[in-house]
Amino acid sequence: MREILGRRRMFRFRRKARTARRDAAITFAVRWNWPVLPGAGLRATTRTAAGAAACACPDPDCVVPGAHPFDPGLLAATTDERMIRWWWTRRPDAPVVLATGGAAPCAVSLPAAAGARALAALDATGMRLGPVVATPTRWSILVAPYDLERLGELLYAKDSVPSSLRFHGEGGYLLLPPSLADTGPVRWERAPLAGSARPWLPDVEAVVDALVEASTSTPGGGSRLTY
Repeated sequence: MREILGRRRMFRFRRKARTARRDAAITFAVRWNWPVLPGAGLRATTRTAAGAAACACPDPDCVVPGAHPFDPGLLAATTDERMIRWWWTRRPDAPVVLATGGAAPCAVSLPAAAGARALAALDATGMRLGPVVATPTRWSILVAPYDLERLGELLYAKDSVPSSLRFHGEGGYLLLPPSLADTGPVRWERAPLAGSARPWLPDVEAVVDALVEASTSTPGGGSRLTY
């Protein structure tokens, strides 16, 4: 009897999680006008040599397991509700991928420990932040759209930039909650305000200094790229 009840609870949990991904994708696309698409996802029954869940894409050496577009490709990202419902009806376990850049949000990501330090530093200055996405290993600060030329000018002005920083701009992508990455669940460290017509985003110039400083001063921040 306990086994049957346990299976029923697990079934309800999985069904709720699948519905949550579809509903989240619809909110991002329809209410916020963020183009999204399903990610590759993970193979629950297949593990890598390190014991992590393997990516569902054909590449056995995938460097971002489950956390990237595959079929369809990134260019298929859309805000069309009918397309999104169709995708997640066919693949209810698929993670939600944001196509960054253009009119959509961009992001800067860094290791979780550095991310926590950066947010504390920005909060201390009274900086207004938008949504922050977190996995067990990395945090991503969403920012207003920027182009590569603008980003290049910002980084060129720095003496050096830690290699652990990643910039998700035009042509990039980012997993959004409530997806599942190979390192664990994707969640909001700073959630969008409830009922937001569209979440507010800071300019990249407003946060990049704190992110560079936090990554530089945190162990494991990676090597420095000199400009």
